[in-house]
Amino acid sequence: NLHLYGIDVATDGAILPHHDLAILDEAHAAEDILAAANGAEINGGRFRALRRVASGILTRSPELDNVDELAGRFDDALVAHLGKRLTPADDPEVGPLLELVDSRLEALQSALRALPDDASAKAKARAQRCLLSTGSLLGSIRAIRSPDDGDVTWVEGSHNRPVLCMSPVAIADVLAERLWPKRPVVLTSATLPPNLMGRLGLPDDEHRVEDVGSPFDFERQTLLYCAAHLPDPRDPGYRDAVHEELERLILAAGGHTLALFTSWSALDAAHAHLAERLPFTVLHQNDLPKPALIKAFTADETSCLFGTRGLWQGIDVPGPALSLVTIDRIPFPRPDDPLLSARRERIGDGAFGEIDIPMAATDLAQAAGRLIRTATDIGVVAVFDRRLARSHSYRQQLLAALPPMPRTVDPDEVERFLRNLSEG
Repeated sequence: NLHLYGIDVATDGAILPHHDLAILDEAHAAEDILAAANGAEINGGRFRALRRVASGILTRSPELDNVDELAGRFDDALVAHLGKRLTPADDPEVGPLLELVDSRLEALQSALRALPDDASAKAKARAQRCLLSTGSLLGSIRAIRSPDDGDVTWVEGSHNRPVLCMSPVAIADVLAERLWPKRPVVLTSATLPPNLMGRLGLPDDEHRVEDVGSPFDFERQTLLYCAAHLPDPRDPGYRDAVHEELERLILAAGGHTLALFTSWSALDAAHAHLAERLPFTVLHQNDLPKPALIKAFTADETSCLFGTRGLWQGIDVPGPALSLVTIDRIPFPRPDDPLLSARRERIGDGAFGEIDIPMAATDLAQAAGRLIRTATDIGVVAVFDRRLARSHSYRQQLLAALPPMPRTVDPDEVERFLRNLSEG
């Protein structure tokens, strides 16, 4: 678990046993996961969980009641800042609330430590666990109240569950001090962005990049189709054109489709438009929990599965159930993402090339990687974004991240390819 390893790095080795070598898989996600592990997260649920644990130890306790009240107040204070950066010390509501939380958690700690000597061993053990939880929450509060110069704080989540987050903008210096000098580390991934090593703080003369190739024959097994004739994604007619193109390709493929979207609104619109029009089962990402969803998709080989970012990586559907992966548009990260905005500001003029293009290339490659899972799989990756076929400055960087698939912009060619597969 990369997040657990990140916590071990953040605590300077206090979590995991001594080890002489670390192997970090899915390393394309290392920057974000390790940064998050070296930051802090707080939401009302942490107060409610603390209340449940402590209620078995402290009864009729004003300290406990005071903590319980904080959960709702905390959620209410954060909702107004959803999706935005926040400086708690400067906020007239959040700043004083964090100060109040600090004092009330200290009072709860004192109450837990004051258990009578004749308390049972079970109660004392439970009190010790509760003290650890209280200390962890208090540590997060204090980290957010007194951030380092290189940290950024923001609110994410939903109206029902807002989360106050803090993370270092850059993780390179932390890893250069706490990880790379400690032991050899192997970073593995099917998609490693070319600038990842620098962003992780690895000196050029202290690492080696090894490409071990692929067991798959992409020239024979795949076709990359870019629908260059579709409108620009910013055009008002783009969404309807995507629906029409997606329907045409699904019919040619006889189902067997994983349709990936860059937003929930695009997913919902496509599913609403096509679910009743297509002669196949069309699953929506929210229909079932992820394991059951993949099982249902695999079991019904002509079915289609429509999903968003949660299905772009980490799913494995080998065999005849999948012969078409579609991607609605180049997956550039959101321009208003608080953490990425802070990283862009730190970099300055070259931020689009340093942040946005590598992230889009990695996500595009991850999505395309859902298609070929065995040496006998065959199929099409279709991208409904004309920018991938045109002379944009970033086009070659995006294509370089993909497997060496034959390419076409000819709708008739891709339809023939899919019909030949469907007809055996």
